[in-house]
Amino acid sequence: MLSPVVTVSIFQKQANPQEYSAGQTIFEEGQSGDLMYGILEGEIDIQVNGKTIETIATGEVFGIGVLVGVEKRNYTTVAKTDCKLAYLDEKKFLFAVQETPMFALKVMKSYSERLSRVWHMLSDLS
Repeated sequence: MLSPVVTVSIFQKQANPQEYSAGQTIFEEGQSGDLMYGILEGEIDIQVNGKTIETIATGEVFGIGVLVGVEKRNYTTVAKTDCKLAYLDEKKFLFAVQETPMFALKVMKSYSERLSRVWHMLSDLS
């Protein structure tokens, strides 16, 4: 398994990371998008229907769905703390996947685990 340090190093190669203040929304459920993010510093809350389903931190990735065929964001992300995020568009994502296959596995694992948690949370609500 690819460690968070290796995952972050892929994102650190990207210039001009974005900084967000605690409480600032990064993207909202239902929005279209063309970027995935890697957390260089800080924590992010992932919310569905206004409820935080998990908090992720340095080394984690999010927003992957829009790069693999999902048309709209299926959750909202809010900076829990001040944070610094790097991002990849589709072209850079595909390059990272080609050059570092373990990165692709880390991304797929993160995406599938997050979808599973969302599905279980929504099932519990109904």
